[in-house]
Amino acid sequence: MKFFINILFLSILLGCNSDDNPISPQGEEIIVIDNDPNNIRILALGDSYTSGHNVCDTCGFPEQLTDSLRLNLNPDYTYNLEVIAQLGLTTNNLLTLIDREGPNNNHDLVTLLTGVNNQYQNILFRTFFEEFPILVNKAILLAKNDPSNVIVISIPDYAYTPFGQAESDPASISNEIDAYNEYIEFYCNEFGITFINITDITRLGLEQPELVTIDDLNPSELAYTKFVERILPVAIEKLQ
Repeated sequence: MKFFINILFLSILLGCNSDDNPISPQGEEIIVIDNDPNNIRILALGDSYTSGHNVCDTCGFPEQLTDSLRLNLNPDYTYNLEVIAQLGLTTNNLLTLIDREGPNNNHDLVTLLTGVNNQYQNILFRTFFEEFPILVNKAILLAKNDPSNVIVISIPDYAYTPFGQAESDPASISNEIDAYNEYIEFYCNEFGITFINITDITRLGLEQPELVTIDDLNPSELAYTKFVERILPVAIEKLQ
């Protein structure tokens, strides 16, 4: 698997120009809507790890992050959070959902967390290799066409949950998630996108069961709080 990943990494280096500005996959003109600068617009893109499956409406990491920003930034700011995420979405599903929702491209901060359902559904890694860059470019476009307004978050490791332990080979789950995250981090570093690793937090899920929600699979409110502890300083820096 690592040999395959290395070959893919090499093809990125040979086939992509890091000096090129990101463009829409559809080639549409980029128009940033200029609204009230005191209104902070946040967009969270992803799957159940972003929608906060089986936690309260304000307990997911996007909601906790927004609340924390409210406490740490200018008290005169207002905040608008938009979440485009659903349970079970693959990268292809997420691309479709974003196109259907049609969010504006005036967001001050965009987060992206995707890939676990590609792994879980045994979709060829090459599909993720092809679709993840498209998602990153979409995130950039939606963040005022500014890569510095984007944060990509690593994929949690569900092998360290009761659900994952019931699978036939939990170790292989971790190995495959490592491969996905290695590619994600490589791509982000190559193209100057902020990457934040939270996977190690989720690998405490067996020894700290309070990090897993009632479905024995998804992160709990406490786990999301720990995600935000890592994301918040970076988000503050980007928004100040």
